[in-house]
Amino acid sequence: MHVLATAGHVDHGKSTLVRALTAMEPDRLAEERRRGLTIDLGFTWTELDGEVLAFVDVPGHERFVPTMLAGTGPVPAALFVVAADEGWQAQSTEHLAALDAFGVRHGLLVVTKSDRADPSPALALARERLAATGLGEVRAVAVSARTGDGLPALRRELLALVARLPRPDSGADVRLWVDRAFTIRGAGTVVTGTLGGGTLRVGDELVVAGEDRRVVVRGLQSLERAREEVRPVARVAVNLRGVDRERVGRGDALLTPGAWRTTSEIDVRLRGDEAAELHRELVLHVGAAAVPCRVRPLGTNTARLALAAPLPLRAGDTGLLRDPGEHRIPAGVEVLDAVPPSLRRRGAARARAAELDTGAAAAAHLRRRGAVPADEPRVLGWARSGVRVADWLVDPELHRELPRRATERFAAWSAAHPVAAGMPVEALRRELDVPEPVLAAALVESGLAVRAGLVCTAGATRSLPDRVDRAVSEIENRLAREPFAAPEAADLAALGLGARELAAAERAGRLVRLTESVVLAADAPARAARVLAELPPPFTVSEARRALGTTRRVAVPLLERLDADGITRRDADGNRRLRPG
Repeated sequence: MHVLATAGHVDHGKSTLVRALTAMEPDRLAEERRRGLTIDLGFTWTELDGEVLAFVDVPGHERFVPTMLAGTGPVPAALFVVAADEGWQAQSTEHLAALDAFGVRHGLLVVTKSDRADPSPALALARERLAATGLGEVRAVAVSARTGDGLPALRRELLALVARLPRPDSGADVRLWVDRAFTIRGAGTVVTGTLGGGTLRVGDELVVAGEDRRVVVRGLQSLERAREEVRPVARVAVNLRGVDRERVGRGDALLTPGAWRTTSEIDVRLRGDEAAELHRELVLHVGAAAVPCRVRPLGTNTARLALAAPLPLRAGDTGLLRDPGEHRIPAGVEVLDAVPPSLRRRGAARARAAELDTGAAAAAHLRRRGAVPADEPRVLGWARSGVRVADWLVDPELHRELPRRATERFAAWSAAHPVAAGMPVEALRRELDVPEPVLAAALVESGLAVRAGLVCTAGATRSLPDRVDRAVSEIENRLAREPFAAPEAADLAALGLGARELAAAERAGRLVRLTESVVLAADAPARAARVLAELPPPFTVSEARRALGTTRRVAVPLLERLDADGITRRDADGNRRLRPG
């Protein structure tokens, strides 16, 4: 299917032309047919030589320009209509400005009512006006819907037009802008829109932009036929389960879950008036949405828009700014960044304009964040860049510098915590402000390792600080004389050996801790095993205590340590014996 929008001044014959092409009535409201005036969006279609063409017939009256914009925004091509007897008019200018601002680059000029006046003057002026926009030099046809003159030529030109349209991406993320919403008895909520990309299937889960809950596609209809699947470009009606009619309407969007980010602030490039010339309060039209916004100029042709309501937007999206007070469209916009940085520092706006002018928004975003989820560039409309690390993309400069930064932070932390087993990996991650997989990759490059959640020097044993080394040496000297006479807690405290210092001495292989306050020389378990081997098995705790020449305070935890190390075995009666070997 190919979808085209009509455009042109009120009463220039848009609906009559569509009726002649499709034999269908585009004016769907009784009031429209009674007044002969399109006031809402109408949809009709026809088949030409195997190609299905659907028309979004939009109102031409100035009062209904917002409705016209809702129908024009999502379509790839337009049928621009000018009446031969009236020629170019006010709404012709506004509709052309809208098409240009939306970025519509494919169109066909149709001069209607050729039976009432010579179409040549209207044709010449209209082609000149269209040529000055993004539509460029377009093909043109003069027709009379009343007599049928020119309709065969128009059909041929329509086929030539749709043959030139770019092929849509059926695998894209779905963003269906809603242009109508209503309720059908027995079916529930139904919305309609133009599917420009992606594929809709019955049973799909979607989200309504700005809503947390998911909705389910209960049914699909296109060209008044039920469908199991609809591919772009297509006019589609979607029957939804999970949302009330009151919670969805024109300007909302149905989205692929997780694929879009709604935003209330965007940086844009302007096509039209310069940023400084724009009124500060305008209305942004994008897709079928119309949202008031506040304009903050950045550079000559760049600006920041603060939106009154969030919209699902990406870099590359096009829209327009309309001034409802002056009834004109001062500029089209192209979204450059849907998650722009704050501008709080002096000169930040000027620096941001330079960044946008050089096309560096995506690189600057990655540089500011350091690392982003690997799918974030696609969600924001940018090409993927950076260094891939697991499920993250890392700024190239940060990726190069991170091993050095990790080493420096670890060294500084170790100097401040000389007896610690290592730096908690989460503390280092927070200091470097990177995701855990990115830090892990950097640690491999830096020669550091992670053990039990602590960062330490790979393959190296940390030496004790001088103060601790002297205190431990004194304990070792005492234990050399009496191997199982563990110093009292008061003696340890007097030497400045607290829990952290004792843990460091144990890691260094200098002492062994049997409890928090009972410490012996590192070789004490082996020496105890040699002494106990002289006792006839089994032996009691008291016999072991006497053989070792120590107290129960030391003997009990020492025997428990020998049990845990597999040197001794405790019998059911509490006695012990050495294990063979």
